[in-house]
Amino acid sequence: MIARFSPPVDVLIVGAGPAGATAARALALAGVRVQLLDRAAFPRNKPCGGGISARVLTRFPYLERELRRIATHGVSRLRLEGPDGDAVVVESDGPAALMIRRVEFDALLVSMAQSAGADVVAGADVVHAAEVDDGVTLTTRAGRRFDAPIVIAADGVHSVVARRLGLNTGWPASAVALDMMEETPRTALRDLDPSMLWVAYGYEPSPQSHVNPQSSRTPHAASRKALSGYAYIFPKRDHVNIGIGYVLSHYKESIGVAPYELQRGFIDRLRERGIVEGDSVRSNFTPFLIPIGGPLRTPGCGRVLLAGDAGGFVNGFTAEGIYYAMVSGELAARAILESRGNVRGLARRYSKACNYEIGAELRDSVAIQRFLFADRRRIARVIDGAGRERAATKLILEFAAGRRSYRDVRRRLLGRFPLLAGRLVWDWLCRSGAQKKVVERRAAF
Repeated sequence: MIARFSPPVDVLIVGAGPAGATAARALALAGVRVQLLDRAAFPRNKPCGGGISARVLTRFPYLERELRRIATHGVSRLRLEGPDGDAVVVESDGPAALMIRRVEFDALLVSMAQSAGADVVAGADVVHAAEVDDGVTLTTRAGRRFDAPIVIAADGVHSVVARRLGLNTGWPASAVALDMMEETPRTALRDLDPSMLWVAYGYEPSPQSHVNPQSSRTPHAASRKALSGYAYIFPKRDHVNIGIGYVLSHYKESIGVAPYELQRGFIDRLRERGIVEGDSVRSNFTPFLIPIGGPLRTPGCGRVLLAGDAGGFVNGFTAEGIYYAMVSGELAARAILESRGNVRGLARRYSKACNYEIGAELRDSVAIQRFLFADRRRIARVIDGAGRERAATKLILEFAAGRRSYRDVRRRLLGRFPLLAGRLVWDWLCRSGAQKKVVERRAAF
């Protein structure tokens, strides 16, 4: 068990989302005195698609029982669409994804942390963080002060703790996606097939939505680059989440329509195609940012560990973040427990654990995103392959369901698709070269 510290709190956690609440539960169960701070009071709404790969039940087996307390909807069918209208429906032999509402799911995780013994402090809007000799001091907007030897920052894409302590000065526009979505009751808006998750890659809005209308025309050989965007329909038990998203840099440069106008136009097109019924509800719409550039190379330093969106733990291709947030939160807690109160090497231990379990997966997701969106024909080939390459598709579905490890699936797929293997190797070499230049530049000073 972790060694006791002199302050009344051993660990402070900022942000009570999936990462923070999971970390708080794990630490509290081990007897650690932990405070979980959040600026909101739970239950609170959180903009998010609300989809989790079913492997979360394998990684966190205690969740299966707890999820019965909220409206959880399992989905085993997935429809994939490409920018040119090509589509395929794939189906697993069991739920591959779980659909939840964040207002319910996050409150559930917080209640589990409280039951384990964590002290949850609502209304604590942390605006400043400073490292001192023997710990970290956090200050809220109301002037309240919290001190602890160790801090887990799980305070989202705009992490105040990471920014104040210089761990991340901000994400570039090319490394975040602007997701525009609404979660609306089925009484007002509904998808006509609630058994199926619908995802489109390289989604293109109408020509009127572009800063340069020419960019929306069917690309010829000289302009085959797909728009860096996606669209989705996530069926919930009593609600439906419908959204559209773009890499922020692309949105700023090429899309000339306000977020809600783009969302409403998207739902109008879905209704015309007979995919949904009803109208968009403006009050249920919330745009938000998702980090999709991969995890920070050093998701922690000294006494501070970054988890969830704060550390960039999001899949760059699917934009799924809940699973990785929970994993990073649990790994942060584990690193603290294994350190037994010695902060020396704590961040390195945490970084190594994250890299081992989800590092390759998240780095590959970014490389795959860049590879596919560089040429719309590649997206079409993937969608066509999902229908023809049944063995490969089955591997991916088994991974999503938690029946295969990422390493196993990766090895098998790269052996089957050497072009993708070459792309991943090239991306690794480019990253290594860029990192080497950074090291050399620092050494010169």
